[in-house]
Amino acid sequence: MDSDEIIEVLGNKYNPEILDAASEPKSAQELSDELDVPIATCYRRINELTEVDLLELHDQPLSEEHRRIKVYRRCIDEVSIDFRDGLDIDLQQRSDVKNTLDEVWRRTSRG
Repeated sequence: MDSDEIIEVLGNKYNPEILDAASEPKSAQELSDELDVPIATCYRRINELTEVDLLELHDQPLSEEHRRIKVYRRCIDEVSIDFRDGLDIDLQQRSDVKNTLDEVWRRTSRG
């Protein structure tokens, strides 16, 4: 990942809020409703965040209408930016414990 790309994506309107809200798996519609972001903008921001590996497609469960819904969650727990010796970005990936808990959530939500 390029540091400049990450800074640019994080600087875009709504992206930090989407990452914050996506600590738990959520669909684009849920993120749009929760954050009051237009749905088309929400999809664009989700694409930006997934392109730089800050957000990931977590699951594709069936809706009540029997359509696949894409559910996203953030891939990181922390972003650190250091300017002392030039631009340095450190991303702390989600812990294995959180990933395991999400797997349990996904299995129980399907049932």
